[in-house]
Amino acid sequence: MTICRRCVFAVIFFVLLVCSQSGFAWGVTGHRVVAEIAQRHLSSRARKALKELIGDQSLAYWANWADFVKSDSTYRYASRWHYVDLPAHLEKDAFVAALKALPGENLFSRIPVLEDQVKDKSLSHDQRQFALKYLIHLIGDAHQPLHVGRDEDQGGNKISVTWFGKPSNLHIVWDELLVDFQQWSYTEYATVLDVADKATVSQLQSGNLADWLYESHILSDRIYDNIKADSKLSYRYNYLFMQDLNDQLLKGGLRLARILNELLG
Repeated sequence: MTICRRCVFAVIFFVLLVCSQSGFAWGVTGHRVVAEIAQRHLSSRARKALKELIGDQSLAYWANWADFVKSDSTYRYASRWHYVDLPAHLEKDAFVAALKALPGENLFSRIPVLEDQVKDKSLSHDQRQFALKYLIHLIGDAHQPLHVGRDEDQGGNKISVTWFGKPSNLHIVWDELLVDFQQWSYTEYATVLDVADKATVSQLQSGNLADWLYESHILSDRIYDNIKADSKLSYRYNYLFMQDLNDQLLKGGLRLARILNELLG
């Protein structure tokens, strides 16, 4: 009886773990990479302002907070802030129009609200800190291509694949498995990615949120075009998409830095 009960608990734990992972973006490591890169590009004024908001903790410390609180039903209202679902292969104008037409709150509509709240000194410290924690995370989400995915498969969650022989789905591959396959700690990963010269950094930081989401949309289309249900993914898939993965992590970090420097610098 005891053995059976343990088995049941183990199965329940596994199911909850898989379900919770499927809603994350970049996983723990990827979000910390984005935040660490941003930390390295903050102005002195932004650093000072952030110290007042989050003390001595780094951006990376808070990078996954918005995913961790998903376990608390109090924050269920924020679940749709993490993504946008749109039709495939849209041209830029149609994509932007579709973004603006999305009902309710979502990744595109919420980020500007959070930016305003972080900047608004008439709000309480707790309100501004709450907005900052979400902003750090959602800028990372905006650069995970399957968080700019398709509604019919829940951003790849319904596309079953194997990763080096283990059952998974396409969303989890991009959330964490592809990132973790690179075998870097988040600080090491930030270091190997953050080597662009000033001109390149400026170019990557240009544009606005709609532009950045459109880049993710284009990449998500390529990801969808190169996958079939039950695909067996391993070294070849890493070879095909490693540079795209690295580009998105770097862009996310540099753009988060730009936003924070503008809001707090």
